[in-house]
Parts: sequence; C-alpha cells; structure tokens
Amino acid sequence: MQGITGRDGGFHAAKMKAYGTDVVAGTSPGKGGSEVNGIPVFNTVHDAVGQTSANTSIIFVPARFAKDAMMEAADAGIQLIICITEGIPTLDVIAAYNYIRKKGARLIGPNCPGIISPEKSLVGIMPPHIFRQGTTGIISRSGTLTYEVVYNLTAKGMGQSTAVGVGGDPVVGLYYQDLLEMFQDDDDTDSIVIIGEIGGDAEEKAAAYIKEHVSKPVAAFIAGRAAPPGKQMGHAGAIISSGSGTAAEKIAAFEAAGIPVAGKPSQIPDLLS
Repeated sequence: MQGITGRDGGFHAAKMKAYGTDVVAGTSPGKGGSEVNGIPVFNTVHDAVGQTSANTSIIFVPARFAKDAMMEAADAGIQLIICITEGIPTLDVIAAYNYIRKKGARLIGPNCPGIISPEKSLVGIMPPHIFRQGTTGIISRSGTLTYEVVYNLTAKGMGQSTAVGVGGDPVVGLYYQDLLEMFQDDDDTDSIVIIGEIGGDAEEKAAAYIKEHVSKPVAAFIAGRAAPPGKQMGHAGAIISSGSGTAAEKIAAFEAAGIPVAGKPSQIPDLLS
C-alpha cells in the first residue's frame, strides 16, 4: 500500500487485510520503521519488496505524486499496480503507463475502484459485502455501476469470479481486450459482464474482439444514454466528441456482435441466464 500513512490508505489497507488479502507492507517516505494496523511501513517500494517479496501494489497518494508512485512500483519489480488516485494529469498517466509496460508490469487504473476476487482477495475500495464467490467475471469503467450490477447478480444467486474496475480516465492500464482475453482463458469464469459508458471507442473494439475470440456468454450495459453531445458526464473519459462515442453507437456494436445489452443493471442476471 503506497500512501498507507494517509487517511484513506490506512483505512483501506485495514479493510483489505480484514478481508483476507495478504497486505505485507506499506510505504511512506520518512516513516519507515513504523506500523499501520500491524502492517510494517517502509520508506520506499524497493525496501518493501526486498523485505517482503510483495508482487502487487495499490496506490493511495495525491495526484501530483501518482506518476512517480506508479513508476517507483514498476522500477521495484512490482508486477501488478493498482492506482486508485483520481485527477492525475493525462500526460502523467501516459508517461507512467509507458514506463510500466517497459518494465513488463501491468497497471489497473488510475481513477478506479481496484479489483476483487470474492472471498479470496481484495485490492481496492470495493464494498466486499455485496460480492459472492462464483463464476461471472466483470469488467467496468464505473465503480458505482459495478456495485449495482454485482448487487443484482448476488441477489439472483449468481456469484462473481473476479471484478475489475478499469477506471474512467481517457488513458488507463488494462482495458477491455486485455481482460476479456484473461477471462476467456480463466477456468473459474463461465460468463462475463461488460459495463461501459459514453466516450471513446473502447466498447466498440471490445464488441469486435468478443465476436472473434470469446466463446463464453457476455452481457453488456452502457451508461450515458441520455447524455447530451459535447457534455462530460462524470468521468474524464466520458465525453462524446466529433460524433463518436455515443451510447447508441456502442449498443449497436454490441448487438451486431450478438451481445445482449441491458436497459438497466437489474436486467443483467436474466441476460446471462
């Protein structure tokens, strides 16, 4: 946990540890040698990895420090980096993303709720009490919509294998195609939910990828159907421009690929049944 001595970092580190995640270290420059909720704190990620062999990092630092934090994690040998921080300048994310790829690591986020494999491990800020272990994988640009879809799946007795919040910024790490490939190859997943929103063409590309490469049942939900053109809606990446990225275009792409699209999150369980 990078930024463990901050209010949010300490709070969520304790929640993750209580859920069963093996939280072995935190970092905060100048506070090495201390502890937070029984978790040892190191000055640098290099020190933490050297002492604990940590392979995953979650970042809770202010936006102005986030680029350096992501790059520090990759440089220290961390293989999976989850950045929760929002409001990071896009050019900072691009620099960090390219550096992380160069180091052979993977990034989830930024501006995301993280990742959870229910009843196994949580690295993020998702509310674990609504999740149940099962076989439906979830990929989402929206944190709150993830929770609504999961609530409805759980209520219908459909548990989840893993849920990944990819983040709503214009530039993020692992995205639909990367995760679709992983879920397709995952023996613990037998169906997939994609939660998208207006802006960009990632959902259209995902639909084309699913048609060619994914054999498991997929259902989708697109947020922002009523968004006026040129109006940013919530996430920095959720903006329609130059006649592209509309909800209608995304829905049409999924339907053309044979993927059912829910009109509201509560319809998702029935589409996968």
